[in-house]
Amino acid sequence: MTSTDSAQTPAKAPAKDPWDLPDVSGYVVGVLGGTGPQGKGLAYRLARAGQKVIIGSRAAERAQAAAAELGHGVEGADNAGTARRSDIVIVAVPWEGHGDTLKALREELAGKLVVDCVNPLGFDKKGAYPLKPEEGSAAEQAAALLPDSRVAAAFHHLSAVLLQDPRIEQIDTDVMVLGEERADVEIVQALAGRIPGMRGVFAGRLRNAHQVESLVANLISVNRRYKAHAGLRVTDV
Repeated sequence: MTSTDSAQTPAKAPAKDPWDLPDVSGYVVGVLGGTGPQGKGLAYRLARAGQKVIIGSRAAERAQAAAAELGHGVEGADNAGTARRSDIVIVAVPWEGHGDTLKALREELAGKLVVDCVNPLGFDKKGAYPLKPEEGSAAEQAAALLPDSRVAAAFHHLSAVLLQDPRIEQIDTDVMVLGEERADVEIVQALAGRIPGMRGVFAGRLRNAHQVESLVANLISVNRRYKAHAGLRVTDV
């Protein structure tokens, strides 16, 4: 290679800082299942951090009552209205109604970033155990049912008790975020980081969601044995 060739070779761009995340403060976040413990807790924490939040329920009146209880500017609407008005939609419905809820909202969720945090679990005398949906995971089921949406997965391992407790200033935990597009994953990471003490960590593509969802069964066992509200921390990142 001549000196001229070397001079014409473009310099390689530096690697992107994985912690350089976008500003998500202007997004409207909808929470389907926002009247349940997990959804209500997430709505409260995000709204308390300054995010605009709408919680959804099958009955608008129920969502509005829950929103009034939460304060911090949270609004309530039926699920369809919540989906239409939101930029990012968190799915926090019970596993039993997951598929039917998403099928009914396919049109309203088109073009949206949908963040699935549902954990398919069963319970018997031995405790909690993971279920494996036909699609592989709840997140993959969401992606199959919502072909016109961008689906990510996150917020699986959070204690609803801690999320809803107003006396707790911060929640020290990492949030495993999975998705197909880096830009979408980074939006969800940044959203998690709005909550004091939380950090969003990329954990792979949606095909890896099953083991993340399943780990909740282990955390339930931890919590029962130690009377705790355990979360996760990823070391060395």
